[in-house]
Amino acid sequence: MKWYTEVKAGRSPHLICYKNKILFLGSCFSQEIGRRMKQFGFEVLVNPFGVLYNPSSVAQSLIRLIEKRGIAKDDIVKDGSVYKSIYHSSEYSSLDIDKLIKSLNVSINESADFLKGADTVALTFGTTWIYKRNTDGRVVSNCHKQPAGSFERVSMTANEIVDLFSPIIEMMPGKRWFMSVSPVRHLKDGAKENMLSKANLILALNELEKKYNNVVYFPSYEIVMDELRDYRFFGPDLIHLTKEATDFIWERFVNFAMENESKELLKDYKRLYELKSHRPLFPESPEYKELLKRIDELEAFLEKKRN
Repeated sequence: MKWYTEVKAGRSPHLICYKNKILFLGSCFSQEIGRRMKQFGFEVLVNPFGVLYNPSSVAQSLIRLIEKRGIAKDDIVKDGSVYKSIYHSSEYSSLDIDKLIKSLNVSINESADFLKGADTVALTFGTTWIYKRNTDGRVVSNCHKQPAGSFERVSMTANEIVDLFSPIIEMMPGKRWFMSVSPVRHLKDGAKENMLSKANLILALNELEKKYNNVVYFPSYEIVMDELRDYRFFGPDLIHLTKEATDFIWERFVNFAMENESKELLKDYKRLYELKSHRPLFPESPEYKELLKRIDELEAFLEKKRN
């Protein structure tokens, strides 16, 4: 007897290997998958603006990188004594506005260079709900605890998302695009509003996949909703996924998107990561020196195999 509905993701028409250079942008789900790929030896850049939840914030981040457009003083707000950018998450902050702007612009220039050399972009969207500043109509990536009355809350339609990303995809025809909807629920928007939001995201990404041969949709949301339909796969907040659920999605993504040869190499990189994670009680011991030797040998083996 079958106890769950299997989501048949199949194999992506565009496969990832260790030669690829990948930019990850989007929600905390994108952050998690990108982090794992970095751990296991892939050349990736993960969320240089911090976590981004909505398509508008992701799109304007891409455009900023394409144009190499920096942050200015009118992009900065003050939260108590701390300065923050309206286009970045709260982890990018400083007590000194000039230092903040300088560090953000260095990061934007480096990220723009990475995007230019990347062959793959992976995007994950969490919600269609956006926040526009009443003063100038700009969409913020983070409200940074500003008064709720300072913003207009709007939900994007599927057509608006398609119209927003079509010119961006066409600007970079040589890149492959992996897109997905985050399985993390945005219940602060409301249960009904969350479902409508996810539905519009799926409609938009389906349309983009049909429209462009270099766009691929990975059904992360559907896998969680159908195969992991149980609260034991969610954390104490009943919103974010547990490690076990994330491990499951990671395995499905690897089988969906990764070349077979790279999947084999991934096992060795995972072993290398585990060896490097070891924290010795006695660093001067012969056993630890032997471990360091094994790490060096494995790194040399992997470098040779990659080349």
